[in-house]
Amino acid sequence: MFLFSEKIFLRALEPSDLELLYQWENDPEIWKISQTLTPYSKYTLKQFIDIAQEDIFAAKQVRFMINLLHTKQTVGILDVFDIDFINSRAGIGILIDKNYRNQEIGAEAVSLALTYLFNTLHLHQIYCNVLNNNPVSLKLFEKCGFSIVGTKKDWIKTETGFEDVVLLQQINHSVS
Repeated sequence: MFLFSEKIFLRALEPSDLELLYQWENDPEIWKISQTLTPYSKYTLKQFIDIAQEDIFAAKQVRFMINLLHTKQTVGILDVFDIDFINSRAGIGILIDKNYRNQEIGAEAVSLALTYLFNTLHLHQIYCNVLNNNPVSLKLFEKCGFSIVGTKKDWIKTETGFEDVVLLQQINHSVS
């Protein structure tokens, strides 16, 4: 366990995570953020877990489960996606269970992931997309050193119209 802080640790996805993934991935409240249109079956999620064991260079993504250090309780997911080793960049996204929000868990998880991405994978930049009307996520990523670099106008279609998405980046200046 090399990705840990005072409160949490990040770990690989395990088959035992199926029920929790099923619950989170099928929560309509997060579908707008994840761009999900239909529920996921347990079969599909089991296949995802199996694929998650692939080499990061082949899969070009990695999912970390966020666990509390002392109780081992799984409280969230952190995804690194679109890993582009040629251009030395990747996207990042995070979900913290409703019962564990506003406890600095998200900031610790993002910070741990950045350490891994910058120091182990030697990536040059990490980006994220946050809905304009999600001030909690915007604050989280800015607290973790991300800067707003632009706005994607009318990027996400919702029941009430279109919403803007804010693009944030963090550059690792020690990697050239």
